[in-house]
Amino acid sequence: MSQPPAAAAPEAAGTASPPGSGSPRRTGRFARLPLLAGRSFIPLGLFARLPLAMLTVGALTLVTAVTGSYAVGGVSAGAVGIGSALGAPVLGALADRLGQRRVLVFAAVFNTVAVIALILAAHVIPGGQDLAAAGPVLAAAFVAGASCPQVGPLARVRWMALTSRGGREANNADLDTALSYEGTADELTFVLGPALVGILASLFAPWLPLALAAALTLTLVPAFAVHPTHRAVIRTPARTAAAAAQEKQRRSTLPARQRVAAFAAVALPVLAMVCMGTFFGSTQTSLSSFAASFATSELAGLLYAVMGLSSAAAALSVAYWPPRVTVNARWLGCAALMAVLALLLLLPSTALPMVLVLLVLGLPVGPLMVTVFAIGGLVAPAGKLGTVMTALASGIVAGTALGSSISGQLAQHHGYSTAFLVPVCAASALFLLGAAAAVVLHRKKIAQGPA
Repeated sequence: MSQPPAAAAPEAAGTASPPGSGSPRRTGRFARLPLLAGRSFIPLGLFARLPLAMLTVGALTLVTAVTGSYAVGGVSAGAVGIGSALGAPVLGALADRLGQRRVLVFAAVFNTVAVIALILAAHVIPGGQDLAAAGPVLAAAFVAGASCPQVGPLARVRWMALTSRGGREANNADLDTALSYEGTADELTFVLGPALVGILASLFAPWLPLALAAALTLTLVPAFAVHPTHRAVIRTPARTAAAAAQEKQRRSTLPARQRVAAFAAVALPVLAMVCMGTFFGSTQTSLSSFAASFATSELAGLLYAVMGLSSAAAALSVAYWPPRVTVNARWLGCAALMAVLALLLLLPSTALPMVLVLLVLGLPVGPLMVTVFAIGGLVAPAGKLGTVMTALASGIVAGTALGSSISGQLAQHHGYSTAFLVPVCAASALFLLGAAAAVVLHRKKIAQGPA
């Protein structure tokens, strides 16, 4: 990372003091963010990621409504998730190599075409509920997921570049604030996105949410792509064959312990995000079964939103946590609290007690997501920050599909109480991964090995 040029935030020119100059003492934590990135960056980054939050539920809603088949709709939503999980790291790697602007503009146009193709394919499925005949829909859904612009992870890359100036204390404070905001933005969009799909589909037409997502992608993502903050991120230059061979030789001479530590330092946060996604997917699916036991399964969306809102609010609080609370301590503490509070999911039998449980359960979730993304930024190899950030986001998507599948089977055959054991296990796994990450990062720091 390097200091961005003065033009990186023209709206803030002449008003922002560099980190470490004492300005953070006089300016509120979150008021610093527009000074670093410009006033337009925050709303652009917020709304440009909304189509990703609408895509999976939008595909499920449209295909189910058109075909009358929950099986075809569910598989289509799964195809979107698989495509996103596989495509996000590819887009991140391309952004590292070619620059965010080019990759995001291309992805925006390509994804718009893919979403339109999905809408059209859903209306021309031969055979209606025949899953075998839904090949064009599944292909379009997969491509739409794979090409969806990864605004959230790449916005985090920009914040990490923008805050890599000045004194260490100011840097850490600004980065924690930025990542706290990003965590809240993710939570809000993934609550707002499905809600917007439901409202538009029920009041107007099932295809409208995806059409709106395509329109937002085509307009907001290019605007985000060309925002001056993209200049803050240095792309990795293409390496010659000789340079690649030299780098491979250099890595091969490292002690085995350092090579393992370098790999584990990146792999553990990614696995943690898989567990986080498993927690999300299993909780949402289990809540559907829980709600159906006394009302209707549609109530699950409202219940799940309660946890999302408390998680978003808690994510903002990380900006004010004292520096002596290290990222390792934050990971372990939040994961332990999640595991304990997740046990409370086994107790309620009606909506109101469950609302209270979910409200409390969301409190450690947001800070833990902020922390894992922060650790991902710390351990990312040089020139691979976009790749790591998008891999973390992909872990959430893959884990969500995994958690939904496992808890759905358990709810079907053993009831919602058994299904709620999946988020408990996911939170416990997060704690174990946090303990392993603390050991690896400690040894890696002592060994002075490269990330």
